[in-house]
Amino acid sequence: MKKDDLLKATNALRKGQPIIYPTDTLYALGVDIYNQSAVRKVFEIKKRPLTVPLPVAVHSVEAMETIACMNTITKRVCETFLPGSVTIILRKKSTVPDIVTSGSHTIAVRVPNHPIAMRLLSEYGPLTVTSANIHQKKTQGIIKDILKQLKTDIPVCLHDGRLEGVPSTIVDLSIKKPKIIRKGSITEKEIWDVISHG
Repeated sequence: MKKDDLLKATNALRKGQPIIYPTDTLYALGVDIYNQSAVRKVFEIKKRPLTVPLPVAVHSVEAMETIACMNTITKRVCETFLPGSVTIILRKKSTVPDIVTSGSHTIAVRVPNHPIAMRLLSEYGPLTVTSANIHQKKTQGIIKDILKQLKTDIPVCLHDGRLEGVPSTIVDLSIKKPKIIRKGSITEKEIWDVISHG
């Protein structure tokens, strides 16, 4: 990614505009999580019900602690699998706007293992990381097809060819007995091994 592209992306985000950026699984629709009107725009673009929370991406496990509550187990799981294609559900911090989590006390967070995403998140801060598609429609692998499906002008798209990875594994660590919500590239056994061998 050219420095100019990064600058365009961060400028768009500061103006409350959505961008499309690559992750280690699929292309994501990103806005500043602290800009509530920008977050609302994501729900509108995706035709996603406001009752379905948006996942959030950060650049490191340390950055997760700014938006979510963590303990020794959650930290161990995060340090083992992140960056990577795992989304962790944790108790959210009160600084996170309710619109992001649909009023829930939990937040879904990930650290994508992708150089462009990492640079962007490191430079800017937490962004939404919802797939760049219409809610419940197939996610397209290239930007041209994504824009055709969304039928919306997205001012900045950070290209990285075709992306068609396996969706991330979702693990709920906000509850006493951790639970796999969605199976993905990391197995339940791998996660349980880390939780139980601490």
